[in-house]
Amino acid sequence: MQQGPGIENGQAIAGPVRRPPVTPFKTQLLKWVGNKQRFAHEIISYLPQDMGTYHEPFIGAGGVLANLVPARAVGSDVFAPLVEIWQTLSTDPAQLKSWYETRWRQFTTGDRIAQYERIKASYNARPNGADLLFLCRSCYGGVVRFRKKNGHMSTPCGPHDPISPVSFARRVDLWHQRTAGARFEHLDYRDALARAQPGDVVYCDPPYAFSQTILYGAQGFDLQELFTAIADCKARGVRVALSIDGTKKSGRFYCDIEMPDGLFEHEILVNLGRSMLRRFQMGGQSLEHEVVRDRLLLTY
Repeated sequence: MQQGPGIENGQAIAGPVRRPPVTPFKTQLLKWVGNKQRFAHEIISYLPQDMGTYHEPFIGAGGVLANLVPARAVGSDVFAPLVEIWQTLSTDPAQLKSWYETRWRQFTTGDRIAQYERIKASYNARPNGADLLFLCRSCYGGVVRFRKKNGHMSTPCGPHDPISPVSFARRVDLWHQRTAGARFEHLDYRDALARAQPGDVVYCDPPYAFSQTILYGAQGFDLQELFTAIADCKARGVRVALSIDGTKKSGRFYCDIEMPDGLFEHEILVNLGRSMLRRFQMGGQSLEHEVVRDRLLLTY
């Protein structure tokens, strides 16, 4: 596997073909740990230009999809409340705005922590996209985390003021336009990858092996099963890009994960800045020594 352009036996090694740069789109709709939006334009530069349908089976905060603005796309996730947010953005953006405004007004009336806890209790009693939408924008550090024993969201209220309903509504309009070519489905990633056709492109941003198990999705995820699904895609002509643990601690710690032989053709390190999770765990310290660099692995 080649780590981008390099030298082998005195000869230049060609790196993956780069597409023309896209203008970065950095206006977030959701806050979500591991969100790639800040560096999505760099990831996109390694995606093929000649694609059929674009698939993102771990949709998360959708940063890569919103920067790519594909003509045809399927965004999916196994986490139903998250998918409910995306489906509502697509089919009824006015409803999404209303969800946020209703909870923002509740939050700003009376004691903010008590109101936040009421919204969180409502979510934990019946997981739903409407509550999750506001919680992800108002929780501490934007780190949505869950208790392993019961699946309840446990992140406390953040010290910041969530954006106003007017500002959020403008974001909804922007995101509705940029995701107009996409449909969103509640799917396990294996089913999502199985639907990809020859000529399609898949971008995978799964839970990371070196992440904490308190984060959504990390408890039951098997990386080797994902590799098997990616291999099936490659065999039938579907091109796959995978973001995965790279380096931590300002690049001094390399997350060594055993890769199947011959599955990936290129490896690129993408600079993602300081760790959102570690900022939460360390109480908002400056984190000069917590810089994260992801690996982008390509089957093509």
